[in-house]
Amino acid sequence: MTLVRRGRSIAVLGFLLAGAIGIIASTQTWLTVQRADAGEAIPVPGASALPLLAPLSLAVLALGLALSIVGPLVRPVLGVLATASALFLGWTTIQLLVAEPIAAVGPTVTETTGLAGDAAIADVVQGIELSAWPVVTLIGWIVLLAASLLVLATGRSWRSGGRRYRTDAAHEAQTAGPVDAIDSWDDLSRGTDPTR
Repeated sequence: MTLVRRGRSIAVLGFLLAGAIGIIASTQTWLTVQRADAGEAIPVPGASALPLLAPLSLAVLALGLALSIVGPLVRPVLGVLATASALFLGWTTIQLLVAEPIAAVGPTVTETTGLAGDAAIADVVQGIELSAWPVVTLIGWIVLLAASLLVLATGRSWRSGGRRYRTDAAHEAQTAGPVDAIDSWDDLSRGTDPTR
């Protein structure tokens, strides 16, 4: 019962936390390329290792903000979008962790050395060291997946929120009788014109 009552808050916080981790991680060094030609090591940020990291993280932040005000019909749609984002980003992060990510460092190595092509890049790369950021980001995607599954499981039973964004609230609040200055200000706050 508590999970249903606090489901919206938990899900929104999960979305925002995962999106923030993704944005921060996109600016941090994920991989460090050790060069075979005794050159200086090349740091590869998350945005270069996973080009969709920053845009999808921003989208997750937007989904979290939207989740805080949408109604019960839209919540499952946001849950499905967040689930798809979590699975895609989690899968690509896992691939980066378990495989030798020559393709992930290729654009940064080309930009630094001027060499292009898989064979030339492979000749320059002696080794690739992973930082902790891919693991931290993977934890963020797990949080996002859990939050999106919470939305799908309990989202329809959350209390309706966002009454202040409804246009019918002004009609419900109108009463018969004389209108004073305070009522006029209240009408303005609700979005209606008190002079009519």
